[in-house]
Amino acid sequence: MISIGLTGGIGSGKSTVAGFFEELGIPIYYADDRAKSLMVENQELIASIKALLGDQAYTDDGRLNRAYIASQVFSDAELLESLNALVHPAVGKDFSTWAQAQHSPYVIKEAAILFENGSYTRSDATILVTAPENIRLQRVMNRDGASEEAVRARMQHQWPDEQKIPLADYVIENIDLEATRKQVISLHEQLISLKK
Repeated sequence: MISIGLTGGIGSGKSTVAGFFEELGIPIYYADDRAKSLMVENQELIASIKALLGDQAYTDDGRLNRAYIASQVFSDAELLESLNALVHPAVGKDFSTWAQAQHSPYVIKEAAILFENGSYTRSDATILVTAPENIRLQRVMNRDGASEEAVRARMQHQWPDEQKIPLADYVIENIDLEATRKQVISLHEQLISLKK
C-alpha cells in the first residue's frame, strides 16, 4: 500500500485538498482527529497521559480536559514534546492498521505537523499545501473568529513553508479552488501511475 503524507501550515487549506482527493475515491486518515479520539479511547494512552499530566487531564466523565492540557503544554516545550512522544506512536500504529484495511491505489495521511514531528519519513511521498501567509491568516481569522495575534501565535508552532518545501515531494499551491482541484487531479494521476 502506497502511503502519502499530506500537510500544510494552518490556513493553507490541507483539509480542502484532502476533500478533493476523497472525491476521487482516495481514503484519507485525518491524523489530528484520530489523535483526539485515541486520547479518550486507548486505555494505555490514557494511563500514560495521566501519568504525565495528572488526573486533571481528563474530566470526570472521561473527556479530555483541553483547557487544562493546553495550559500545561503550550507554556512548556519539554512537556509538549513528552505528550507528543506518547500520542504520535499511538497514532502511527492506528494508521498502519487502518491503511492495511483500505483497498485503493494509495492512501493519504493528513497531519498538521508531519515534517515537524518526523513522521513524514514513514510516508512513501509527501504533499505540502501552501498559500501566502496573508491569505492563510485571513482564512483562519474568518474561520475561527480569532484575532491576528492568536493566529500568529498558533503559526509559531509550525515550521514556515520555506523549511518544509525542500522536504516535500509535491507542492500544491492553494489560492484559487479550481486551480487547486486541477493540481489534485493531475497529482492523483501521477500517484496512480506509481502503483503500476
